[in-house]
Amino acid sequence: MWLSHLIVLVLQSASSCCASPIRRPADDGHVVLGAPSSVFRAQKSHGKFLHITDLHLDPFYKYHSSTEEDDACHKGRGPAGVLGAETSDCDSPISLVNSTFDWISENLRNEIDFIIWTGDSARHDNDEKIPRTEKQVTMLNEYIVKKFVEVFEKKDKTNDTDPTNDMIIPIVPTWGNNDMLPHNILTPGPNKWTAKYLDLWRKFIPEEQRHGFLRGGWFSVEVIPSKLTIFSLNTLYFFSSNSAVDGCAKSSEPGYSQMEWLRIQLQFVRERGMKAIIMGHVPPARTESKSNWDETCWAKYTLWMRQYRDVVVGSLFGHMNIDHFVLQDSRDVKKRFLHEKVESSVHVALDDDITVRSSSNYLTDLRSTWSRLPLPPKLKEKVEQKGNTYDSNSDLFTMDSATSKLKKKRGRETDEQKFYNKIGGQWGERYNLALVSPSIVPNYFPTLRVFDYNITGLTIANRGDKSEQTTRRLASSHNLADDTKIEVDEPVVETEVKTVDTSRGKKPKKPKKPNLTVPEPPSQTSLPGPAYSPQTLTWLGYTQYFANLTEINNDFTRKTLAASNRGTLREDSWNEGKYHDRRPHNEDPKHSRRLSFEVEYDTRHDEVYKMKDLTVRSFIDLAARIGQYRPNKEDRIGMDHTVQELASDGVGDIFHQDHTNKGSDDDEVYTSIRKEKQKKHKKHRKHKRRAINRVWFTFVYRAFIGTRDNQELHDDFGQPLREISYVDMAEEL
Repeated sequence: MWLSHLIVLVLQSASSCCASPIRRPADDGHVVLGAPSSVFRAQKSHGKFLHITDLHLDPFYKYHSSTEEDDACHKGRGPAGVLGAETSDCDSPISLVNSTFDWISENLRNEIDFIIWTGDSARHDNDEKIPRTEKQVTMLNEYIVKKFVEVFEKKDKTNDTDPTNDMIIPIVPTWGNNDMLPHNILTPGPNKWTAKYLDLWRKFIPEEQRHGFLRGGWFSVEVIPSKLTIFSLNTLYFFSSNSAVDGCAKSSEPGYSQMEWLRIQLQFVRERGMKAIIMGHVPPARTESKSNWDETCWAKYTLWMRQYRDVVVGSLFGHMNIDHFVLQDSRDVKKRFLHEKVESSVHVALDDDITVRSSSNYLTDLRSTWSRLPLPPKLKEKVEQKGNTYDSNSDLFTMDSATSKLKKKRGRETDEQKFYNKIGGQWGERYNLALVSPSIVPNYFPTLRVFDYNITGLTIANRGDKSEQTTRRLASSHNLADDTKIEVDEPVVETEVKTVDTSRGKKPKKPKKPNLTVPEPPSQTSLPGPAYSPQTLTWLGYTQYFANLTEINNDFTRKTLAASNRGTLREDSWNEGKYHDRRPHNEDPKHSRRLSFEVEYDTRHDEVYKMKDLTVRSFIDLAARIGQYRPNKEDRIGMDHTVQELASDGVGDIFHQDHTNKGSDDDEVYTSIRKEKQKKHKKHRKHKRRAINRVWFTFVYRAFIGTRDNQELHDDFGQPLREISYVDMAEEL
């Protein structure tokens, strides 16, 4: 009875606003799905793919309802727009989901080669009067599957009797922490949730991967035959907030099994001369004190990515809703977290409920870490590899000292050699990269991300042959015991040595040497992988799209917005949005404009980031520039720059607010004007002047999709408050 009611509600809500027609499910309320082929291929390679994440579909959403916490856009009267309540914690209406897929169909369907979908499709459990149920969570995910099928199903299936050949491109899903009940908690498989999603995703999961998926919810898809495989990880088994599991060190844990599966599969991909993309929901985000993942999982994953750096093209995640990236330092891997003798970690879990405040603190912590990265010296246009003293294949555990400093050659090192030693060689192989995309759910603005990748030299094929499928089955059934065991010595600094009475002639016991299967590093003769050196399959850049729901919902006139003081995003708990105290000027939902995504920025043509590609080295350089508290001249808003000029340089139109504050307490600009006023008797004191880091300012502005105004950025990150020249500001001081 409840399921039938929800189906009707979904269908009625979906037809309320400019959405494509929806096909009804089967009589039993279940969408019938087929089994896929192991190898997919579009007829033409475009060198592009789509990353979409965190849709959080809410069938109970009502437009023009209240965004207050007790109402959650389900009741009351308020500013909730027809296509979503931007900047609030309300979930996505069905109209937003339908219109998003309409836009994808019209603008991307014939332009991309595959889709990475990183989960969290069900609504949050944010309304006590409408609690989530297993049937509801399943139905909402089923609805999103149906939307993908509507857009990417082959239109002409004449004489095609193969039910596994229905999609024009591969779609690779994973699940999020809200795609089960209770949220965050997933017990070791097989369980009812792995069985449910095995059924839901039968069009997407290869036949030979089904048994492994039922066991733990992970699988792989070969999206470009004999060239590129995508590994869909179940990050719920790595997630610190999942109390049903216990990390990746113990062989009895599903996290351990998943890491072993990933290691074996990456080795097989290497042997076939292929490359891989890693995807998951919860990213391996980590600061000096907090982490999304259990430390044992983070350590193994970071080690795996280092050892298979010749194979992995890159990794993509969602979950956190903010636009950013993560650099994982392989020198932070501690051996004690790689085996069963696990000591307690200094890291605590990152906040599960990602508030504005926790996001701001997290970004500030990232910057603090990045501030220790070295800036590249001014190199010649063509850098020669000669003189690079870094051995990229050095064993992670045999590097000298806890900080793994490389031994210097006799004589004086050049600036280039010092720089390479710090980042792990010319290509920055000390680090690996995770990109975290913002969400569809409009906690800020809805977003999509389209990647460009290098297709030079790719041989296009339409389908794989039987021999390829047989080979992959052999890889899936590979015996874990057949792998060579590598003994890893404990470092002295981490070894607990017991004292004994030497007068009795007893020697201290040596600590046991646990066996750990460490993946082999790349061959000494192999070239750096596509994540490090530009080559076929290297990610060239991405285009970040967003939908300005304030303009599209068209609920407030410009005069109304200009005359009112917009609210700020709440920094903790429930966020009611910037317009929570406003009322729409028109009650008719037809006044809403058609949903359209526009370009926020493009990394290939961005004047602030200045990235030539998406290699790890490019992100190391970008992170180092973000971390500079005293930026280089080209990265600063100098004394002769106005804020208007900054906006015109690509940061964004954020400076339309006419705030009355006259200064900044930015640690990068000047000493606080407030402190200055408190010290009037020292008004002739000479002040230390520092320019604002334009790259950092751009980074945090984009992290929140341009929804945080000047005052908010000033409060959290110390940014300028009004459109004045810094020369004028100095004169005021």
